[in-house]
Amino acid sequence: MPKYIPIYTPVKAYLQNPLTHENIKIAFSSIQSNKLRAVLTIGIIAIGIMALVGILTAIDAIKGSITDQFTRMGANTFSIQSQGMFGNSPRERARKQNPAIKWEQALRFKESFNFPATISINFTGTGNGTVKFRSKKTNPNIRVLGIDENYLTTSGTELQSGRNFSNTDLQNNLHVCMIGPNLANKFFKKGDRPLDSILTCGNIKLKIIGILKAKGSSMGMNDDEIVLMPITTARQYFSSSDVSYRININPYEPKYIDFLVGESEGLFRAIRRLSHSDETDFDINKSDSLANMMIGNLGFVSIAATIIGLITLFGAAVGLMNIMLVSVSERTREIGTRKAIGANAQTIRRQFLYESIIIGQLGGFCGIILGILMGNIVSLLVGTHFVVPWAWVMAGVFLCFVVGLASGLIPAIKASKLDPIEALRYE
Repeated sequence: MPKYIPIYTPVKAYLQNPLTHENIKIAFSSIQSNKLRAVLTIGIIAIGIMALVGILTAIDAIKGSITDQFTRMGANTFSIQSQGMFGNSPRERARKQNPAIKWEQALRFKESFNFPATISINFTGTGNGTVKFRSKKTNPNIRVLGIDENYLTTSGTELQSGRNFSNTDLQNNLHVCMIGPNLANKFFKKGDRPLDSILTCGNIKLKIIGILKAKGSSMGMNDDEIVLMPITTARQYFSSSDVSYRININPYEPKYIDFLVGESEGLFRAIRRLSHSDETDFDINKSDSLANMMIGNLGFVSIAATIIGLITLFGAAVGLMNIMLVSVSERTREIGTRKAIGANAQTIRRQFLYESIIIGQLGGFCGIILGILMGNIVSLLVGTHFVVPWAWVMAGVFLCFVVGLASGLIPAIKASKLDPIEALRYE
């Protein structure tokens, strides 16, 4: 039987060949003797790779930021809310204008939904509230929400200290609240005890029973500057004819979320008394749907970055080929001398190919490092972890190899075909 030869044996033998080492040494020597041209070409390649890797690294960082923000807003949750717009057809516009979700409808849904899920109801009392504590006062930009006992669970909100609303708070319309950490830091010094303190929200006096954990800003809303009060209490002060309630549903088993979305739509259509021919006049939004849409839009940026990078690399390839052709002309006598003392066409061809590939890889290495650094500056700004797009790093190395190979092939073939007698006579 034939002896098994590992596939890496020919590669290993090739790399250990003294002629290969000599050609690589000559390639580096040639690059050092033409530093300015080599640096310019390396710079052009580096810019192309930097644009490609840098933008894609930044996009990965932004994707991570979007995913984290929407996870904090409540993972595996979907909501039912008013469309907030007129119907699509003239008949619908005449029949129903901005159909708000009423309190009775939301409450009936919560009581009728008999599937394994946590249901909460909430509404925005105001988005420009003013909160005061003693002599301290906020700007009129505080969001005030009326919530029930399940809101923290369905919104992915956690308590830093204190407690959640109880059924007693809701049933007795108690004047209690939970506040965001920014408000707590504004009103209370380190070491103070904010719990059980009384603050004024608009004209309402509320006792603080909980401080929320920091969530940061998302979608233009700062969840760290917020006042949460029992929904029954909020309805007494902020209820009006155009108030629309929001229903959050958090399934116990995330894998059933699509099934529960369908069941929720059917139940709420019945509550809204819509016939089978009526269009659904409310929205059901999954917590990850907007995140996926935004991440999908970033795909267009990825395509644009790829095109920009490839165009730059094409320009770098043309420049590198031109430099290699000039190098062939300048080193014609050297090529003639090498051929005269025994170098064959293959050796000459490899010598120029190595030089071109080395320039391409040096440009790629610089571009990858700069791209990762620039991309992670964006990562630092959006507050995500350090990102290394390994797939695009490998793609960058491969592209630079292709650029070097393609740019050096024609000059290498031209050099290998030179007649040694004519080359020695070249001035």
